Amino acid sequence: MWPLSPELLISIMKEFEIALPVGKALEKEQVLAAAAKAMGVPARNVAHYRILKRSLDARNEILYRYRIQSFASGEDYQEYHLDEYKDVSRSEPVLIVGAGPAGMFAALKLLSRGKKPVILERGKDVHQRKLDMAALSRNGTVDSDSNYCFGEGGAGTFSDGKLYTRSSKRGDIREVLYQLVSFGADPDILVDAHPHIGSDRLPAIVENIRKCIVEHGGEYHFGARVSDIVKRGDGSFDVFSADGRVWNAGKVILASGHSARDIYEMFDRKGWMIEAKGFALGVRVEHPQSLINRIQYHGRYQPYMPAAEYSFVTQVEGRGVFSFCMCPGGILVPSATAPGEVVLNGMSNSARNSKWANSGVVVSVEPEDYPEYAKFGALSLMHFQRDVEQSMFRYTGSVKAPAQRMMDFCRRVPSANLPVSSYHPGTVNAPLHELLPESVSRRLKYAFPDIGNKKMKGYYTNEALLLGVESRTSSPVRIPRDPETLEHVQISGLYPCGEGAGYSGGIVSSALDGINCASKI
Repeated sequence: MWPLSPELLISIMKEFEIALPVGKALEKEQVLAAAAKAMGVPARNVAHYRILKRSLDARNEILYRYRIQSFASGEDYQEYHLDEYKDVSRSEPVLIVGAGPAGMFAALKLLSRGKKPVILERGKDVHQRKLDMAALSRNGTVDSDSNYCFGEGGAGTFSDGKLYTRSSKRGDIREVLYQLVSFGADPDILVDAHPHIGSDRLPAIVENIRKCIVEHGGEYHFGARVSDIVKRGDGSFDVFSADGRVWNAGKVILASGHSARDIYEMFDRKGWMIEAKGFALGVRVEHPQSLINRIQYHGRYQPYMPAAEYSFVTQVEGRGVFSFCMCPGGILVPSATAPGEVVLNGMSNSARNSKWANSGVVVSVEPEDYPEYAKFGALSLMHFQRDVEQSMFRYTGSVKAPAQRMMDFCRRVPSANLPVSSYHPGTVNAPLHELLPESVSRRLKYAFPDIGNKKMKGYYTNEALLLGVESRTSSPVRIPRDPETLEHVQISGLYPCGEGAGYSGGIVSSALDGINCASKI
């Protein structure tokens, strides 16, 4: 595919589709001929076109399907332009708690509106953060403020950079995708149906965003774990960090991420309204990538084809069981945010070329499922989530993951041995069917054979390894806000935002939520 250029970015006039075998290049002349046919005009009268979407279709012949817009000479069209950033060094500050997607894109929107973003990030910059993650994988040392969840860029920086949200109900996703391209992402993310950036490329993009914000007068403060937020009599906020620093501003965007349990505890302690929210919990499932390729390509995989991915959702006993954050050609990483817990996540580099495929397979959990935690009020499922993570650690005595072969798990029998895993800290042969909450384990037991028999022949196999626990799918707490102003329902000027507030899930939806909160300000 030739590089996309600004002159090809147009509004909708005609849409049509071209299908090509994977590995064959899409030629400009093909698009012009197809556009002319769709519009009923000579090819010379096709003035502009753009590729809307490229998707892989492996149902029969393995094809790339391109959906394209075009229009004829003389017809009006609008190119997409990003907002220009302003010098805000002398402007009114807005405090942003968290430098993940919601916080970063809120800051960029503030720049375009003439407000000064002041970002408070509990973790470190992307370069220093890598050292702490290496220590976590190598010797199990957890830095509670700098890990796979906390630090510049948030959890998504080292989780493949999947950009799967295509829904426009939250806002114009082009603002997010075009900004990412402007900061260094591959232009293919503008058209791919399942775009990803890669954990090897995201750190540089995140750093470029920071440089842009700082160059235009914004501020970044690392190692600034927020310990308290106080609203003053004049309506402004004092925001305190654990190391004694304090910042003041009239508006605060709270984009602290889905693992910032201390923020939820602060709200609970202060009597500020929060709510228990359902989330999902389960395991990471790791297959050989070659097996997933055979399944998804129906035995016709060739080396030039992209590593196959999958997704599924089913219902078992009234609860959803679904795949989550699937990483083709990826690896498993430790995502604990405190000592004494085991949490797993997956990531892929841009090439997606490891020999493993992994995905979370999780069960929906609601507050009423575990009445014994009701005594914790709005924090009920947060305590449940933490207890499960700590139970995994107690079994292994480290950040090594308790693991079991898939069919053994479903049959409720110990595994005689374990296959080699991509999880660098290592695995411990364990009865995961007993370690997981019984209602979660039972539903997974029924789901895996069902998926293997009905949706993905060969998926249900003892070649697959289950590792516990996948528990950071989303926040177990919601911070309620006014649907119109996006401010906290009790505290004007405070904007709960992103995954940590319970209003998004993933990089794009979190970025859009940050943009929306900044726009309200």
